[in-house]
Amino acid sequence: MTSLDNHLLYVLRGNKSCEQVEVYDYDINCYHLLHFITVPELGAAADIVACAHNRCAYISDYTHDSVHKVGLGLALSDATVTRWPVNDYPACLSLTHRHGVLVSCWKVGKIKEFSTDGQLLHVLTLPQEVASPLHTVQLSSGQFVVCHGNLDDQLHRVCLIGSDGSLVKAFGGRKGSGREQMNVPIHMALDRNEFVFVADLNNRRVLLLSPQLTYVREVVSCKQLRWKPRRVHVDSDRGRLYVADNEFKDNNSITGRIVVSV
Repeated sequence: MTSLDNHLLYVLRGNKSCEQVEVYDYDINCYHLLHFITVPELGAAADIVACAHNRCAYISDYTHDSVHKVGLGLALSDATVTRWPVNDYPACLSLTHRHGVLVSCWKVGKIKEFSTDGQLLHVLTLPQEVASPLHTVQLSSGQFVVCHGNLDDQLHRVCLIGSDGSLVKAFGGRKGSGREQMNVPIHMALDRNEFVFVADLNNRRVLLLSPQLTYVREVVSCKQLRWKPRRVHVDSDRGRLYVADNEFKDNNSITGRIVVSV
């Protein structure tokens, strides 16, 4: 999920042949479904992020190893869609301070930056111990926060990565459920002060870390979730944290809801 202009919320729906994105208008306590956006040839989608500067949303597609760009005009007819190849398995997305698109390529341990029209601008190769990056967010310093830890990995961490790809600092370690452990940190969101909200998938919680990557508190507990937190999004203007609470079923269907924390 992602938001635009402080009143539109875009929710990516899994395993849908059409109407893959729900668009909501939201007020203080009310959410109204406005319409759906269909993204032609969208395969298994991993993440969505909206860019106010370029008036579009980007969706990562790991079936086709690509990113879809969806124009977000005032009318539904303005939702034009283009696609460009990533050429590596794309996981989650974020935006750079130059309005580029950061794609975490977890199978190859790389972060790729693309322009809004799909031109490859930069490739950052991560240290071998950060081999499975799931999500990357750029800080105002130019450094990056990267969460990594696949099911088979020993290390499940949130790392501070220098602009040269070096490991500067890390939170977490071996997979676990302790206060300073995680079990598949799958997605992150930053507030204006660069505090980090981390979706700790298999521990069924959301953690808050300081800008120095120290533990602050658990902001969403397993008692507040029905299934597992797969995505998080911060609306700093309204002081809200959105958590995608999902369950993957044996028949490959997905059920879920959005949990709003204030």
